[in-house]
Amino acid sequence: MRKSTDAMKIIENMIGDDQELRDLIEEETINRHIAQLIYDTRISAGLTQTQLAELIGSSQSAIARLEDADYEGHSLAMLRKIADALHKRLVIDFA
Repeated sequence: MRKSTDAMKIIENMIGDDQELRDLIEEETINRHIAQLIYDTRISAGLTQTQLAELIGSSQSAIARLEDADYEGHSLAMLRKIADALHKRLVIDFA
């Protein structure tokens, strides 16, 4: 059988039936996605981290943490503040 070069297939084979590992990967994927959304939305608005922080009554370092894929403390309240400040609608979905 030919070896796969598809990264997702390789990862899937490595994970196998390990549900704990699957859950950890899912959590990290969500954290990365939220961080990237905050970053992309801020950049699209033409704002620096400091400017966004001022709009929501926070600090630049707090925005930097929110935009860090390793950060695990994203709160709904903070996401709402960011959405309001950037005149965006926050949408949360279950799939």
